[in-house]
Amino acid sequence: MSLIWLAGDGLTSSETTIDYPRAERLVKGNPKRLTQSLYEHPNMNCGIWQCEVGAWDIQFADNKQEFFQVIQGTVRLHDKNTSSFVEIKAGEAGIIPPSFIGTFEVLEAVKKYFVVVEV
Repeated sequence: MSLIWLAGDGLTSSETTIDYPRAERLVKGNPKRLTQSLYEHPNMNCGIWQCEVGAWDIQFADNKQEFFQVIQGTVRLHDKNTSSFVEIKAGEAGIIPPSFIGTFEVLEAVKKYFVVVEV
């Protein structure tokens, strides 16, 4: 499989950043998260994200959404409004819609492709 890069006004980068969930959002563990941003534009960011096992609360802005595909591992998205969850495993994809409030749980160390778009 070959990778195709499109010309445009975005910033291409391969630098990896490390962070951890904020203490007030932690639900379980204190997982290290690695983000390799591959393309950035004022309204879009995409790349590869990796994370250790753990869980934290998330709240997406009204104008932000994410599409992702899990490469390795398993995650679970818990929706606070419906008290339901969806589990996404390697080879599967998911969407976190605008205004989503819930918990992001990593059941098995995960690696995923992500595209975050602001609308």
